[in-house]
Amino acid sequence: MRETLAGPRVLLRRLREVMAEPIGAQDRLDKIVRLIAANMVTEVCSVYILRADGALELFATEGLKASAVHRATLRVGRGLVGLIAAEARPLNLPDAQKHPAFAYLPETGEEIYNSFLGVPVLRAGRTLGVLVVQNRAHRSYTEEEVEALQTTAMVLAEMFAAGEIEDLATPGADLDLNRPFRLEGAAFSEGIGLGKVLLHEPRVVVTQLIAEDVDHELVRLDEAMRSLRLSVDDLLARGVEAGQGEHRDILEAYRMFAQDQGWVRRLREAVAAGLTAEAAVEKVQSDMRARLARSADPYLRDRLHDLDDLGNRLLRTLMGRPHGPGSAQMPADAVVVARNMGAAELLDYDRDKLRGLVLEDGAPTNHVAIVARALGIATVGQVENVVALAESGDPVIVDGETGEVHLRPPGDIELAYVDKVRFRARRQEQFRRLRDTPASTKDGVDVSLMINAGLMMDLPHLQESGASGIGLFRTELQFMIASSFPRLGEQEGFYRDVMEGAGDKPVTFRSLDVGGDKVLPYIRTHPEENPALGWRAIRLGLDRPALLKTQIRALLKAAAGRTLRLMFPMVTEVSEFERAAQIVRNEEAHLRRHDHPTADKVELGAMLEVPSLLWQLDELLAKVDFLSVGSNDLFQFLMASDRGSTRLAGRFDALSPAFLRPLRKVAHRARDMGKPVSVCGEIAGRPLEAMALLALGYRSLSMAPSSIGPIKAMILELRLEPLAERLNAMLDEDVSASELRTELRAWANIERIPV
Repeated sequence: MRETLAGPRVLLRRLREVMAEPIGAQDRLDKIVRLIAANMVTEVCSVYILRADGALELFATEGLKASAVHRATLRVGRGLVGLIAAEARPLNLPDAQKHPAFAYLPETGEEIYNSFLGVPVLRAGRTLGVLVVQNRAHRSYTEEEVEALQTTAMVLAEMFAAGEIEDLATPGADLDLNRPFRLEGAAFSEGIGLGKVLLHEPRVVVTQLIAEDVDHELVRLDEAMRSLRLSVDDLLARGVEAGQGEHRDILEAYRMFAQDQGWVRRLREAVAAGLTAEAAVEKVQSDMRARLARSADPYLRDRLHDLDDLGNRLLRTLMGRPHGPGSAQMPADAVVVARNMGAAELLDYDRDKLRGLVLEDGAPTNHVAIVARALGIATVGQVENVVALAESGDPVIVDGETGEVHLRPPGDIELAYVDKVRFRARRQEQFRRLRDTPASTKDGVDVSLMINAGLMMDLPHLQESGASGIGLFRTELQFMIASSFPRLGEQEGFYRDVMEGAGDKPVTFRSLDVGGDKVLPYIRTHPEENPALGWRAIRLGLDRPALLKTQIRALLKAAAGRTLRLMFPMVTEVSEFERAAQIVRNEEAHLRRHDHPTADKVELGAMLEVPSLLWQLDELLAKVDFLSVGSNDLFQFLMASDRGSTRLAGRFDALSPAFLRPLRKVAHRARDMGKPVSVCGEIAGRPLEAMALLALGYRSLSMAPSSIGPIKAMILELRLEPLAERLNAMLDEDVSASELRTELRAWANIERIPV
């Protein structure tokens, strides 16, 4: 094998020399095809590069007519070259003209050549072009020759990606590498973000492609593989990687790939052909990505992320870089692009520089999406393959209204969005003019509009939006951005600053709600099959009373001279609320006993998120001072629909009678028992859904600050009594979610209500 592959290694060394020469791009390409032809003893070597219009253009050749360069083209899928580009796999033919896909190009003079070997030029799984060699003699090229040509194609891919050949493109025929993409996803957070791509996990750029010492590179590869396997085994032993959130099934897939002998063999063969260990990983990873992406098997396509993550881990191990998000310098107008991320990871970014967020996965009710809305960051999720298509620094537009992402947008699209941003600014100005207008319907029903918050940076929104107060203050966000558990004094100071910042407007704090997808790296947890249904929120607080007591004591001290409103999340049984309320009473008594300042008044509430409380309503309402419906969790539990599932996102409608009927029951029982009730989920911030909530009897809604204006505009045009009669009548009938949504929208259109 070593003797056979000496030729390819010589070729790679010569290619490295050519790449370093101070010559123009066309001269470099011409020298490269001559080198390949001479080394592989072929009569023809040609390079076709994919253009943005889907045509493969001949950019350089040795053996075909020189006049065909920049003139001969084939569409993707047409001819042998087009077939290779379409399928992203090599084609090795002893008699090319007998292949059904053969297309004759008279301008090239290729009719005298019979044998044909072509390989795709791939980078990150994307086809950038095709590299071809041909001979007159009828022959099949050996596996070693195929491997050598693929290795050479990888070197070409890096040359293309460096932008050196862009100047060779025919005017009006841009290269595919810079092709604009209009990608569709799901709108997670309203707004429009224009900026530059910042990859959350930056692609590892391999700069040293050609090996100086093959034996040394094989040793490096073997050592890195051992290290990788040990790290994956360690992750499995611990169940979950701290702060990363990989679940066991993903880790099992990692181990499967890491132990796969076929993968290891391909890596070693690429190194033996003359590549560095890093370049071998890049080459094999790109080849496998291209093949899996075109597979008809959805399971194999789903394994792409596992493969990419594992390959990147191996690359970082080889290059001595830490795993996880890189520390690349953040541009002033960054749009973060990621497969997925946790809420804490989003908070790590400089908010002043962050213009948007694009995710391949996720759902609108994921906590990262909720935090993005709280921060006013335009966010689009479920954007297929965006991580592979994007490069850090690419211009990008995120449309959080339509769910579109424009990657490398053309000038006219960019100008259109600049106008759209101006229009949004004018609309926001209209909403700002409503800031001091009371939220009252046309028939005189007053509605309290509150904002959801969790950070000090949220407090200015109280004044800007004209909200009545903070209906949900997520205390866990302070914990999620801290490197260690905040001490009593830190918590007390933070909560005092929040209440002082709110002035005379009420603030409803939610006790620590962690667990599930909100992981604190300094609290050890155990892996769970269904973390959303597991050890989280009040369950964790009651099992770790020291955590809950510290937070409650800090809140009581911070609220000295004020009213403290505190609610507990994920209450499943009334007894849980009673235990938490007793802790509050004990802490309050402790502070008074030791002459410490404490709240003048304490109001305690529960979040209705778990369906079991629907059958304990009267008992619960008798105990609480107020009730808050957490519609996100209540909806996912009632519908048995994981709110983080991309496949289920949008499958079930929040305006389903199955959801609205229990919401109506809660509103009516709370009214009958004289207890205030509010809704603080995502549906409270969507005008059509909020209109339905008001018709059900809710008079307090809490939402993202950006939703206050649209919701108030809806309320000011609403006559509530006739709508309530119509909606309640429909809920008493046999009606579907789609019929109900259609009816509500028609009502809004007739009444000229902006929804």
